[in-house]
Amino acid sequence: MKDAIDEYSKRLSKYCNLNIIEVPDEKLPDKLSDSVATSIKDKEGKAMIAKIPKDTYLICLDLKGKELSSEEFSKKIEDISVNYNSSITFVIGGSLGISQELLNLSKEKVCFSKMTFPHQLIRVFLLEQIFRAFKIQKNETYHR
Repeated sequence: MKDAIDEYSKRLSKYCNLNIIEVPDEKLPDKLSDSVATSIKDKEGKAMIAKIPKDTYLICLDLKGKELSSEEFSKKIEDISVNYNSSITFVIGGSLGISQELLNLSKEKVCFSKMTFPHQLIRVFLLEQIFRAFKIQKNETYHR
């Protein structure tokens, strides 16, 4: 997966400035109550919020988010770039998901699948879809 992440990062350098910022997962206890899970998500959320640039358009990848086609995703990125003149920050949550505070700060929530995937794999999916979005916008052949 690291090779795929590196490859899409390289490909995206032609279209945008890409920064991948990681926040470490909190250690999970063997037995996890709802209140402990919420506390862990809140702590991870605060660490993520501290890393989010000001004046960015925040999109969280969330199971309850909107599912988009590649074309709709491309249009979304284009619209944000044109209408908000803003950078876009995508958030991939920890193993327990994204804190409510962080979800509340997001302008959009997007769902790639109702299935659960490892963080690194979702990162590959996200980078590939961002790359595909630029190819769609430029009417280049990769998308077909």
